[in-house]
Amino acid sequence: MALSDTPMNLTRAAHVGISVSDLDVSIAFYTALTGREPVAQGTMDSEPFGHAQGLPNAKLRYATINIDGLGIDLIQFQDPAGERTNGKANRPGSMHLCFKVDDFDATCQRMKDAGYGFLGDAYTFMAGEVTPDAALGTKVAYFNDPDGTNLEIIQPKGGFAR
Repeated sequence: MALSDTPMNLTRAAHVGISVSDLDVSIAFYTALTGREPVAQGTMDSEPFGHAQGLPNAKLRYATINIDGLGIDLIQFQDPAGERTNGKANRPGSMHLCFKVDDFDATCQRMKDAGYGFLGDAYTFMAGEVTPDAALGTKVAYFNDPDGTNLEIIQPKGGFAR
């Protein structure tokens, strides 16, 4: 597919949508993770909305949890129900949601104490492994939600800082 060189100027995110298998379990997980309750919950049953997503129908339950600058839409498709993607980080098409933290070590320890399982050890970007050098010292750790959605916490430096 050839795309035009014309910039579309899409520079502001509104929300990230995460398909889930059990909305109630996911609401509990993301509420505990963010400390925020859903600001909206509801249902939808619409063939036209399903068609807009390339599906025959969209019968679903949803909840939205707002964090600073971004909504997290949790969506449980009931018809058609989907299969788990098992989206490992290196699989094209997979993505992750990253949470910026101010005190990485304290947040990481709090999460471990609360029972969150990390995919591997926390990591600090080192010289010779990443460019530019301004990114050195960035700390990251990765974990999954109950459906295997890739999540990250980061204390960014340099080019990763915003």
